[in-house]
This record gives sequence, C-alpha cells and structure tokens, in this order.
Amino acid sequence: MLFCFFFTPMIRFFPKAFPCILLLFLFSSMSFTLTEAYDPLDPNGNITIKWDIISWTPDGYVAVVTMNNFQQYRHISAPGWSLGWTWAKKEVIWSMVGGQTTEQGDCSKFKGTIPHCCKKNPTVVDLLPGTPYNQQIANCCKGGVLSSWAQDQPNAVASFQVSVGRGGTTNKTVKLPKNFTLKAPGPGYTCGPAKIVKPTQFIQADKRRVTQALMTWNVTCTYSQFLAQKTPTCCVSLSSFYNDTIVPCPTCACGCQGNSSQSGNCVDPDSSHLESVVSNHEPGKSNIAPLVRCTSHMCPIRVHWHVKLNYKEYWRVKVTITNFNYRMNYSDWNLVVQHPNFDNLTQLFSFNYQAITPYGSINDTAMLWGIKFYNDLLMQAGPVGNVQSELLFRKDKSTFTFDKGWAFPRRIYFNGDICVMPPPDAYPWLPNTGSRQEVSLLALMMTSLVALVFYANA
Repeated sequence: MLFCFFFTPMIRFFPKAFPCILLLFLFSSMSFTLTEAYDPLDPNGNITIKWDIISWTPDGYVAVVTMNNFQQYRHISAPGWSLGWTWAKKEVIWSMVGGQTTEQGDCSKFKGTIPHCCKKNPTVVDLLPGTPYNQQIANCCKGGVLSSWAQDQPNAVASFQVSVGRGGTTNKTVKLPKNFTLKAPGPGYTCGPAKIVKPTQFIQADKRRVTQALMTWNVTCTYSQFLAQKTPTCCVSLSSFYNDTIVPCPTCACGCQGNSSQSGNCVDPDSSHLESVVSNHEPGKSNIAPLVRCTSHMCPIRVHWHVKLNYKEYWRVKVTITNFNYRMNYSDWNLVVQHPNFDNLTQLFSFNYQAITPYGSINDTAMLWGIKFYNDLLMQAGPVGNVQSELLFRKDKSTFTFDKGWAFPRRIYFNGDICVMPPPDAYPWLPNTGSRQEVSLLALMMTSLVALVFYANA
C-alpha cells in the first residue's frame, strides 16, 4: 500500500520512466537486505561490551571493560580484536591493565605523570600471552583471539582495566563514550550506542558476599558478512557414490583469475617461484590479501561433501575442508551445516559436534570443529592443507531419499561466513531417477502437441 501511495503520482506523470523507477526501488531494497546484520541461524548472536565502574578517582574513575562473544559459531582469530571509541569530553587514559592503546597521542600539555593515552579517539588491543602477571587481569592477554560461544565459552570472554582521568567523578557527571568501533581484525561489526544498564553484581570467591559496580553501561556489536568481505571466502563441491559426476565449486565463486581487486593474487602450485611469492609480504601485517592457489573458483576455502556409503539402516558422508590460501593458517576453525537428517546423526569421526537449534525443536543445523591439538589448525595451502571427517546418519524412513539432491546440505558456513553452493540443478542425480524421465516425457508430449497444432493449421 505504501509503495502504491508513493509511486502513483510518478506513474501518472512519468509512465515511460516507471520501469526504471521500479528497478531502482528493487535494487535499493536488495542492497539494504545484503547489509543487514541479522543471522537467521544465530538470531541472538552479538558481541556485548560491558563497562563496569569499580571505583572513583580524584579526577575520574577506574573501569573494567569486558567483551562477551555471544555468537554461537563466529569467533575472532589472530591477530585479534581492536576496540575504539570517541570520548565525550576531554578524558585521558592514565593507565591500563590487560590491554593497551595502539597510540599515545599528544600528551605535551601534561607535566609530571604522563598519561597512557591522550587521544580523543583511542584504539585498544589485547596484550599477548606471556605478559607479566602485574600487567594482567582475568580473561586478558590472549592476543585478541576470542572463541565462539558454542565452541569454547571460557575463552569467549576478554577483559581489560582502564583508569580514566579528566572525566566525571559521579554517576551524574560521567559522560558515556561515543562512536564505538570493533574490528576483528578487519571490518564487519557495527556497534550501537552505549546504554546505561543495571549495575553488574560480583560474587566474591567465598560465595558469601556480593558487591556491585558503581555504574554500568553496555555496547552491542553485530556482524555483517557483506561489510566484512564483499566477495565470498568459501565454496562447496559435491559428489556421491551413485554418480560419477563430481560437481565442482561454481566458477568465479570468490573471484576470477586476473581480477586482483576482488580475489587477490593467485599462484600456480607447480610454479618454481612459489616459495618466494608466498614469503613476499610484510610480516605482522594484520590484513594481508589472500594468496590463493589458481583455481576456477578462486576461493581460499573449499568444503567437499561426499555421499560415501549406503547401508540398510544408515548412510555415510565424508566432509573435507581444503585450504587454498598460502598465507593463512585457520586456527580453531568451525563449520556450520544445514541438513534435515542431523536430528539422526549417530556417529562423528575426528570432529567435535554441537547441534544449533535457532528454531526451537527443529534440529537441522550442526556445528563441527576440530579436536584440540589434533585437527583444530587448518594448515595453509599445501600437502597437509586439509582436514576431514565422516558422519554416520540413521535413516528416517519417512523422509530419507537419495532422489533430487536430498542427501546434500542446504547451506554451509565456514568460520561464520556463508559458502557459495553449486546450483541445485547441477547436483548428482540417481542414475535411474524418475524425475528426469518425467521431465523428458512431458517435453516429448508438449513437442508432439505443438507439432499436431501446426499440422492441423497447415
């Protein structure tokens, strides 16, 4: 109704231009959808940043900042997170524990004690493992790595302590920081404004006393794959025991060879200069463009789903994840797969498993990840750049079939990003499938009918 109300005058005065207007409207709607951060498989997933003021100082306060990654399967890998904001007044950071700012800024106006940071818009990063104990607090010093909630809850939390000066000294005079940004380590997260909430309560070690923060505010950050990476980062290939066809990743799924603006550089694995090309990058640079093996799909990661065996009561699948990126080791990787038979998963070999049920009782989504110190590190492209496992499913006679691509996944995510699937009409079909015969028979009947009509009119 709103669409008609808005465009009726335009249709009346510009009838020829209406198709262009409609196309523009549809394109803008589609663009808006792509940038939305809502994830249907993890509708409540976010990173919540909590500021707890634990004491007042003569010119400000001391606060503990805690980041909780409530995302089920999206984590932050090395080189880790960086958190930024803009001070509301002329605040400075006198000192920090468990974290540090990347720049000190101009502190020339101060005499005697020099602040840790004088910038209006500081950026904070985590300290590295092995930091001296007198510079640590609980949940700090992991190099900015933050696990996903379902994969490793104890390591899905990060904290640092900050002593703020030249700020408010009471609940009524404190001004909340603004314009929060979270990089992990690149873009992708959008943070909302800080909101004052009920003060956090702390249970003491003896569990006999409860204290609370003097003031607490929260910031919520949500993720958008489109903002993080405008081109996909993974693709899916398929095969089965009942068909010799191997369905590859779609061509140019993550970019095309020669288009460096989309896919980065690629290198032939048989090239004699492979070693020198791989090592030719700035060490320590946090946002290195992927150097992938030259393939038709140009994706750093390929997930292969192979329907392996068919038993009387069970059926078996082999999943292989291959790393085509010569510059990236994927630590603590995870895979999320949607398939209707996951409610009857019987056994899993060499991967961890947890069901994800965003729709309550419907159990059709599984999260898979590597076993610690065994295959939780997906090595960079090369002979050992893959991990694999097999899944055994029990057949549900009311739903099970190999027909029409039912045995293949509906959707696959790698490290929280959706992978490009082959088109459904390319899936391996049963050799004696009835559906294709029905289509052929229908086409033959239509052709005969058309010929008969033309013959009758001749």
